Amino acid sequence: MTTGYPERIVCLTEETTETLYLLGEEWRIVGISGFTVRPPRARKEKPKVSAFLSAKIDRILELQPDLVLGFSDLQADIAATLVRHGIEVHVFNHRSIAEIFRMMRTLGGMIGCEAKAQALCARLEAEVEAVRLAGLALPRRPRVYFEEWDEPQISAIRWVSELVAVAGGEDIFPELAVQSLGKDRIIADPLEVPRRAPEVILGSWCGKKFQPASVAARPGWEAVPAIQRGHLYEVKSPIILQPGPAALTEGLQVLHRYIARVAQEPA
Repeated sequence: MTTGYPERIVCLTEETTETLYLLGEEWRIVGISGFTVRPPRARKEKPKVSAFLSAKIDRILELQPDLVLGFSDLQADIAATLVRHGIEVHVFNHRSIAEIFRMMRTLGGMIGCEAKAQALCARLEAEVEAVRLAGLALPRRPRVYFEEWDEPQISAIRWVSELVAVAGGEDIFPELAVQSLGKDRIIADPLEVPRRAPEVILGSWCGKKFQPASVAARPGWEAVPAIQRGHLYEVKSPIILQPGPAALTEGLQVLHRYIARVAQEPA
């Protein structure tokens, strides 16, 4: 007897995979992204059928999914190809904290698990609120530069910028955070970072290891407070650049830890 909801789901990005596992509905997943690391068991249990900008279309078709879940316009070509093969596809486009929660609630509804999704979101919202209150209790709000890529230099995407604020910091490039595409968040003048004088520099280079020493050695950056005081830290990509549960939990906790460390020092 079937549930009447999708039971053979392919997740082209990690956040829907992690959400389904948190809901206890991982049995529905028949394929995942090769970049999936959360939860660790997913890599052992599920076949990897896609990267981020590409997918093994023939392999996906062999799995006979009744739903494929994607993320953003960057996967539009994959989605279009699957649709032409008669596959049902839903592409989320969540880029803020509120939209991440909406994604999880929507996904829960799509599989007939509204109550479980509401309970999961309520728990995660309470965790986010606890960090927000801890951030408000800090002595001050340090200026934060979050770097998503180094060449060219790309600043934080919207949900990361919002999480920096929740954690008690102030994103120095809020006007760029609202831009959804990385190319629109490129910092045209690298010396604009020193001009905005960040007190903490956080790096998450899309899977490439963050190099504090190379950042500190950039010409004209020697007077940046974060560099002078040694506050350059890596935030692992899987826990912050994934717009899902990871960013709201472990990613946010890491942001708060580094920001609180700086906030305890005199300005």
